[in-house]
Amino acid sequence: MKLVIISGRSGSGKSTALHVLEDLGYYCIDNLPIGLLLPLADEAIISEESRLEKIAVSIDARNLSTGIDQFTDVYYQFKHRHFEMDVIYLDALNQTLLKRFHATRRKHPLSNDSISLKEAISVEKSLLSPVASVADLTLDTSDMSMYQLRDLIKERIVGRIGQDIALLFQSFGFKHGVPIDADFVFDVRCLPNPYWDPALRAFTGKDQAIHDFLEKQPETSEMLGDITNYLDKWLPKFANSNRSYLTIAIGCTGGQHRSVYISEKLSEYFNSQQQNVQVRHKELQSHPDNTH
Repeated sequence: MKLVIISGRSGSGKSTALHVLEDLGYYCIDNLPIGLLLPLADEAIISEESRLEKIAVSIDARNLSTGIDQFTDVYYQFKHRHFEMDVIYLDALNQTLLKRFHATRRKHPLSNDSISLKEAISVEKSLLSPVASVADLTLDTSDMSMYQLRDLIKERIVGRIGQDIALLFQSFGFKHGVPIDADFVFDVRCLPNPYWDPALRAFTGKDQAIHDFLEKQPETSEMLGDITNYLDKWLPKFANSNRSYLTIAIGCTGGQHRSVYISEKLSEYFNSQQQNVQVRHKELQSHPDNTH
């Protein structure tokens, strides 16, 4: 039996994630009381119903009256009993969550006559910290459309095979901020910048012209070799400590050229060694007209 727990602040995309898993054959339950998690798992183990082989549940601020502060204890009981379980925590910037609530005109579950929407969003972060602290994977949905989130859930959660660690190499631009869901951050801004060549400016790190430029620079192969050697050494340690997911962020100034190239090359290398490797280019999706 496999259990996926989806949690996160209201407006971060939990319903979208749950719907994706339901479409892919998971038996899904929205806002299951925490006290029912273990009984549900026990029932699934002894049940002969095939639909209970894969279960996804969402847990959020509406669960406060049923002991969300006890989530950590329940989590470790699951680990002790060797259930196959992933905890996925979705979040977004406060301003993004505010905009989403204003756009949909939904009421936040914690807001009332004495707590404003802005205050409720901040309070919810603190209340859900027991879940966030043990999450196997944290996803920042601030810059994602519903369709991008659906694709990422399919790639990262459903695409993970068995107990292998799932790697995501994500390029980004420091001018837009470091991704909050990154486990490692490597800064490649010291590499020569193709942006300053007007003939190369319009290309991205996925284009051959940028490959040719960067591969002529000795610093590029040195940087790529150092990052690869570091990950070769330490990824097995994380896998042995039961880590299910790792997000490795590669940053340059605007997230268009150098970081994209390095992310692509790392993805190619590790794809030849293991099955669960994805690459995502944050700024190419979110800011297609950015300069570097």
